[in-house]
Amino acid sequence: MTQLLDGKALAQKIQRNLQAEIAQLAPSRGRAPGLAVLMAGDNPASAVYVRNKEKACEKIGMVSLGRQFPAHTSQAALAAEIEALNQDPRVDGILVQLPLPAHLDSAALLHTIAPHKDADGLHPLNLGRLVRGEPGLRSCTPAGVMALLAEYGVELKGKRAVVVGRSILVGKPLALMLLEENATVTVAHSRTQNLGELTREADILVAAIGRPEFITAEMIKPGAVVVDVGINRVETADGKGKLVGDAAFEEVAPLTSHITPVPGGVGPMTVAMLLQNTLWSYRQSQD
Repeated sequence: MTQLLDGKALAQKIQRNLQAEIAQLAPSRGRAPGLAVLMAGDNPASAVYVRNKEKACEKIGMVSLGRQFPAHTSQAALAAEIEALNQDPRVDGILVQLPLPAHLDSAALLHTIAPHKDADGLHPLNLGRLVRGEPGLRSCTPAGVMALLAEYGVELKGKRAVVVGRSILVGKPLALMLLEENATVTVAHSRTQNLGELTREADILVAAIGRPEFITAEMIKPGAVVVDVGINRVETADGKGKLVGDAAFEEVAPLTSHITPVPGGVGPMTVAMLLQNTLWSYRQSQD
């Protein structure tokens, strides 16, 4: 019987725990933790993500200090805003919502964020700590995947894990986190030869390639755990469209022991980890 890895339910549980911790800490600290999400332009999907993050902050008693900038905002203006937030004692976490307008250098802006306020865990210093197995802020989506696997008791030690996707956002940091839990990890990608042969060996298969329903039934080892990180909008006959993952859920799910739904799997966990990272930074600060 396939078990759904319910990210929505776990994210709500994590947020309740964060809410209780903030209620306990804030009176003695004289302030609640603060998260600043910066968005440039008017990307509709980004606007939805930012609103969801702001609502999640409000729900758990965290202060949302984000700002939205017009699409023509300069690199220097955004960098200056980040520098100001680095110095602002009310701010514990800073996130630049991606993608940015084409004229902006997102990597340079991410490097401008103070490492101890890097709520998305993407600063080179924090990625370096992950490589070394040292405590620090972790990339939100991979950390969410790991929390989901732990919640449902998925055994990783000695298991064969295949991560399809090598982005700095998901694939690379997740491979390192799986290694840290003693899985044997292979990272595959769009240019991997005989990909199906590789994925059929996976006890844990992570789909993070950004292609709708790319992973099909013949690519799955029976009884595998499938974690679908993809969120893709596809057109439907009625013209409304729907969200699908990188795995063809209907044909893949019956073969698995555990699988994440899309939506409701990894997505909510990413937001929960963002809040958890911000609270971690808040606890580390000495104001």
